[in-house]
Amino acid sequence: MAKREVLHVKGSEHQNPIPTAVKTGNMVYTSALIGSNPETGEMPETVQEEVANLFHYIREIMHLAGGSTDDIAHLTVLVNDREYKKVVNVEWLKMFPDENDRPARHTTVTDLREGLRVQIELTAVL
Repeated sequence: MAKREVLHVKGSEHQNPIPTAVKTGNMVYTSALIGSNPETGEMPETVQEEVANLFHYIREIMHLAGGSTDDIAHLTVLVNDREYKKVVNVEWLKMFPDENDRPARHTTVTDLREGLRVQIELTAVL
């Protein structure tokens, strides 16, 4: 039996041979998630839609892992424009409204692959 359980999330597939997420023991790790449309796989026109899709994938991953967003310990957010941090914060506050019950988070401004504005990675403990 494989030590890792690969979590396949509809719409998050890509051309590289890398899983969207992996569960090993009580830990969940993601690759760099992108905010493509879950139905079409296309990148949305607005950063708001892109970020909403990312948070959709986070919920789906945690559900498939047998947990919930309450189990997320850390998020790494990469943006190619500092202003996009504000857009991430909108979805962040929807997912984690209680200021005393949020995962750690680090946001970095960096170059991303063409067509991407935001990427997210997470670590969770079930």
